[in-house]
Amino acid sequence: QVQLVESGGGLVQPGGSLRLSCAASGSIFSGNTMGWYRRTPGNQRELVARIMRGGSIVYADSVKGRFTISRDNAKNTVYLQMNSLKPEDTAMYYCNAYPSFLPWGQGTQVTVSS
Repeated sequence: QVQLVESGGGLVQPGGSLRLSCAASGSIFSGNTMGWYRRTPGNQRELVARIMRGGSIVYADSVKGRFTISRDNAKNTVYLQMNSLKPEDTAMYYCNAYPSFLPWGQGTQVTVSS
């Protein structure tokens, strides 16, 4: 069964950093573009960043220059390094393939607040 397990969220002050990780089943990881998404209450999920199998990357304008997505194909893991965090980055963060055709994991909560 396909599983996505996100971790690394938490409470951080504005300007701080967090690193999120997402472990994925090997059978669905290696051949797919992977993405990080986020959702705030009352809003739809939005794509934050995506990384192709070969490493090509696209970021949402709101996180460019602050977030870095990466992947380790050997470990079936995708990461999101988040720097210079802002209160508006507060959300539940999820990983999925891009487009998002896999069952969603439980997500990891990121809260940016002083």
